[in-house]
Amino acid sequence: MSVFPYLVAAWLLGIGLWGVISSRNYLHLIMCLTVLQGSTYVLLLSVGYLSHAKAPIFADITTKSRVTDPIVQALTLTDVVVEATIVAMLLALVIQANKRYGSIDPDEMRRMRD
Repeated sequence: MSVFPYLVAAWLLGIGLWGVISSRNYLHLIMCLTVLQGSTYVLLLSVGYLSHAKAPIFADITTKSRVTDPIVQALTLTDVVVEATIVAMLLALVIQANKRYGSIDPDEMRRMRD
């Protein structure tokens, strides 16, 4: 078992968090949240990975063969769908904020409201 996928997941998490904290633009914030979410994909797939294991399609393999866990793969696919939905909703909110305030910078929006 390799520690490399866990290091990649931690690196993506750190880069995404740094981007979220330092973001001064809503589009940049959404992209950093997407990178942060990518760390969960890497983590989930590395948890469910077995070396020299086969796909969990039991029609053509023996009963003694090692197979990967299909639940982890299903969770990852669900995570992708949820993330795509959230990103679409956030982008729609950014478009509406840009139409209303003329900017996607949170500080400028706060100044316009005061």
